[in-house]
Amino acid sequence: MHNPNRRTLLKGTLTAGIAVVAAGAGLLKPHTVLAAWPKAAFEAKGMDNATNALLGGSSATASKDIKIKTPSIAENGAVVNVAVSSTLPGVESISILVEQNGSPLAATFDLNPRTEAYIKTRVKVAKTSGIVAMVRSGGKIFSARREVKVTLGGCGG
Repeated sequence: MHNPNRRTLLKGTLTAGIAVVAAGAGLLKPHTVLAAWPKAAFEAKGMDNATNALLGGSSATASKDIKIKTPSIAENGAVVNVAVSSTLPGVESISILVEQNGSPLAATFDLNPRTEAYIKTRVKVAKTSGIVAMVRSGGKIFSARREVKVTLGGCGG
């Protein structure tokens, strides 16, 4: 008699066993993956400090080639959908900053310049604020901004 759950159990056990052996041998080192994490930029207070820590400068050229899609009114500032796309050539990174947050840098994504420049995520927006997308393309920094109004308790306040 054929039992499909047996095969799933065997695959799971084998995968877990390999992971434990690899971790024990020192082959899985999460800290090396996190080494490139821009800790100073995420902890920076204020837009200028965050962009300096992240991009090495706070000056960016406004670009109409960057599109930010967010709700114009967010009923729950804890979870605001943000999508950023760009038609600039060779996009190397996309970062999302929230102007009025205590620590403005909400997310940063390193991209392969040959991939489509599109990201979608959720960010926390503490209060009505501008969402700024910073895009590095061709060694230059470009930006776009969109205002998001956060209502209190979803009641329009």
